[in-house]
Amino acid sequence: MKVWKLILKKMPLSGSFNMAVDEFLFQSLGEKPQTFLRLYQWEKPTVSLGYSQNVAKVVDVEYCQDHGVDIVRRMTGGKLVLHQNEVTYSVCSSDKETFTSTLFESYRLISKALVRGLEKMGLEPFLADAPPDSYVKGNLPCFSYPAQNEIEVNGKKIVGSAQKRIGSKFIQHGSIPLEEDANLLKSVSLVKGKGSDVRMTSISRELCRNVSFEWAVNHLIEGISEYFKIRVEPETFDEEEKKEVLGIQKEKYATIDWTYFRKDR
Repeated sequence: MKVWKLILKKMPLSGSFNMAVDEFLFQSLGEKPQTFLRLYQWEKPTVSLGYSQNVAKVVDVEYCQDHGVDIVRRMTGGKLVLHQNEVTYSVCSSDKETFTSTLFESYRLISKALVRGLEKMGLEPFLADAPPDSYVKGNLPCFSYPAQNEIEVNGKKIVGSAQKRIGSKFIQHGSIPLEEDANLLKSVSLVKGKGSDVRMTSISRELCRNVSFEWAVNHLIEGISEYFKIRVEPETFDEEEKKEVLGIQKEKYATIDWTYFRKDR
């Protein structure tokens, strides 16, 4: 049975630190097949942008600054996501045997594992078909439509994910709302008006009761482990690794240049 390293931090963390940890894990992948599973939270409402998105076209920066909403840029692609009251997951792997070497297939496999975890919570999730071209080519937020092989419950999106791949190494991370705030999502987005309705839901809404981060995480770990037939082994960073993460945060994700692309990438 394969063993995945589990990075589980129950304390909410800043957006720039969360993104630095994910990049550190991606950079840590070697030629030897290995996989990290990370589950985490955010200390305050945070907008994350896909790597190639133009801040001026998708985010109401003034609203975010006035209402204490952070803005970060991911290393992965995809669209604007508002992170709050959620479980965020990331899978970093160089295991071609488990995930194959294509973005599409590894994305589908991880989605199916997340479906297993959501089913264990009592939900009835399914993988979505391809979204309309207007969503694919436009600037609507991530939770406006499910992309192909993203996860829906009762016709609404419950998981939004993005991936980056270099050769056999990839990172995929995504948002699983415990509670949703469609009004705040609309407020932080510049895309408003006709066609901008948010089609999202959350674990608490679908179960008609509040659920905790710990409760949801336990079911997700169980479902992912069962689907991939793996065992997770808790992992913590040593002091040198913590310094590396802080260095990535300081030099990249906490900077205005990276977030707003004010200099060459």
